[in-house]
Amino acid sequence: MTATLTPLHSKILPAEARIIEQQPYYQPLGDEVALFEAACANQLPVLLKGPTGCGKTRFIEYMAWRLKRPLITVACHDDLTAADLVGRYLITNNETTWIDGPLTRAVRAGALCYLDEIVEARRDTTVVIHPLADDRRMLPVEKRGELLQAPPEFALVLSYNPGYQSVLKDLKPSTRQRFVAIEFRYPEAATEETIIRSESGCDAATASALVRLAQLTRNLKGNGLDEGASTRLLVHAAKLIMRGVSPSSSCHGAIAEALSDDPEMLRTLDEFAASVF
Repeated sequence: MTATLTPLHSKILPAEARIIEQQPYYQPLGDEVALFEAACANQLPVLLKGPTGCGKTRFIEYMAWRLKRPLITVACHDDLTAADLVGRYLITNNETTWIDGPLTRAVRAGALCYLDEIVEARRDTTVVIHPLADDRRMLPVEKRGELLQAPPEFALVLSYNPGYQSVLKDLKPSTRQRFVAIEFRYPEAATEETIIRSESGCDAATASALVRLAQLTRNLKGNGLDEGASTRLLVHAAKLIMRGVSPSSSCHGAIAEALSDDPEMLRTLDEFAASVF
């Protein structure tokens, strides 16, 4: 079953909608591309799970390009309310005007709506997505007495990092069980080296050393570090090295300082960097 897509030019796209015309670099790690395409074809919402910097955002950009869908991204935070997503009345020039929120604009435009780090939003905020994430595929705009039916091309995607779960920051079962979940992990060493080289232009030896450093830091998760070095941080360090910064300074600034503020842990991470370069 394949969803019928409406041509992009037939809808008025909101200002924040991104049309990704050039293919983003993405290295598939498994069957995530086929799974995402099948979910969208069947109008099923998708939940991306995985640690920080493992490629979730790049994946969604790649899929927006692949499916030829406009992409609207919302960075969730503690103060995000349902009104921030759906919309609100504002007074401008002594007139009361309704302003759609990004979720409403995405539904109207038939866009791919990506709610990044959804658990950072207030727990009562996520309830607003429930009618969109089941068979109804509807968005109630209660303040306007409007009920929007999502078009076939609309897709709802959430992401979160299970490593930061707590009682207060976790998805309710009533939310999770509406989604097709795709788990992301850090790539295997050879794949991660390929990604670093492609993203930074560094040589094979540098990429290999950075991956070995990352593996050392990831072994410290739960033993001084909340998370080990992400693929994103490795790419940052590689780019600094390519600009002529020494490997030690690059790794300290792009990796060690990004992972910890503890002086003792920083020394340990610097020693790790010295051991692999």
